[in-house]
Amino acid sequence: MQALLDTIATMVMPADVQRVFHGRGGLHPGCEAWNLDAYPPVWVLTRFGEACDEELATVSAALAARNKQLAPGEPLNWVFQSRHEGRSETRLMTGSVPEPHVVSERGARYLVHVLKGQNHGLFLDMAEGRQWVREHATNAKVLNLFAYTCAFSVAALQGGAKQVVNVDMSAGAIALGQQNHALNGLQGGASFLAHDIFKTWGKLTRSGPYHLIIVDPPSFQKGSFVATKDYARLMRRLPDLLRPEGEVLLCLNAPELDTAFLRDQMREAAPGLMFVERLPNPASFADASPERALKVLRYRAPALDSKRAQALGLGQPEQAEQAPQEPVG
Repeated sequence: MQALLDTIATMVMPADVQRVFHGRGGLHPGCEAWNLDAYPPVWVLTRFGEACDEELATVSAALAARNKQLAPGEPLNWVFQSRHEGRSETRLMTGSVPEPHVVSERGARYLVHVLKGQNHGLFLDMAEGRQWVREHATNAKVLNLFAYTCAFSVAALQGGAKQVVNVDMSAGAIALGQQNHALNGLQGGASFLAHDIFKTWGKLTRSGPYHLIIVDPPSFQKGSFVATKDYARLMRRLPDLLRPEGEVLLCLNAPELDTAFLRDQMREAAPGLMFVERLPNPASFADASPERALKVLRYRAPALDSKRAQALGLGQPEQAEQAPQEPVG
């Protein structure tokens, strides 16, 4: 674990939430099981597999020594999570975790919960995806599928989107998403549907078409989404939801499924949508095998000729439309 200890010895507490050490990327031999993240003012260390007491004591001493240099007299706050055989165990090792715990990323603020569950409320490897949305959402109508805590929606509205429809089957995640909007002073422009996406197509189609659709599903979540069988079902719906020249971000974080899986499925399910590029991941998530890392693929719908666009009522600037709005309970 020497590479991890070397990183700790020279790191600084960043202002923004981010990965600090990415052992899972395979670029640090012997440290493949370890990740270290900064959720200021808390460090979160993750071990894939069991950790022995000696390893934890060594890391704790390294963190304490660096904290003494960075913030003399200030407490060290760090959390350890072990993930083993599909289960996770999380412990507060020293210090405390703010409640509520709010972190920042490029000017946006998000609620996180590092002491429970494997997903802490914000996927750090998607930072570049959120930035791309922020830079390309001006005046756009956006559909955010598998919205989780709606971080993409916050980014889109900060980038000038006129409307975002957030859909996720978890009412709890959607409620956190609403809090994230409030944290950022975003009081309008977003709607929140706690629905099963595969049972909501009629509602979503009626509120479209969309300039941008974001698809960020779990790779395998029983009862919700299994990429190998459900992604194609979703892709078939995309052409009917997009405006001419509208764009899609297809996201997948499954080490066993590569870019070709998504492209082959898209070619079969929605051949009219054109592949544009794969968006980069944050530098802190560099991987020896990029195909095992997060995949974010950008697609674009074809343009319509002016006569056809006018027939569909798409030739003039849109008027703001009312997004579907339902209470979340």
